[in-house]
Amino acid sequence: MTTERNEPVEVVVARLAAAQRGRRGALLPLLHDLQEELGVVGEEAVAAIAAELNLSRAEVHGVVSFYHDFRKVPAGRHIVRYCRAESCQSRGGAAVEAALAERLRVAMGETRADGQVTLEPVYCLGLCAVGPNALVDGVPIARIDGEAAIERIAARVAA
Repeated sequence: MTTERNEPVEVVVARLAAAQRGRRGALLPLLHDLQEELGVVGEEAVAAIAAELNLSRAEVHGVVSFYHDFRKVPAGRHIVRYCRAESCQSRGGAAVEAALAERLRVAMGETRADGQVTLEPVYCLGLCAVGPNALVDGVPIARIDGEAAIERIAARVAA
């Protein structure tokens, strides 16, 4: 895999790791930097990170697989994170989720075939009093309780 700058992943990891040299706990900042630059943290990167930080591949893989923000495959152009926490579920969240997935034409946890939208579950956005909620490209959308709210999300994703 190469980047937009035609750099091999190992070169990108080495460059980003250099900025973290000597820093305690460099793994998470390095993973975030890599995710931001490449959009993914693939197996190739895991091996390179392990070598750069003198960690085992298992240690790096464990961190990557634990945190949901690190991706092994690229996300869609728009990311819709839908809350599945108890508060949102108690306010009809499951039905809203089904309607949202149908309207966006993508299953939960998937990216639509055209690469336009990824629909992801999250387990609390901190807006419990006004749920069900979603985060659309980082912007919170609250009170998703009907077709109008679902259309607001669909319109943001279509833009």
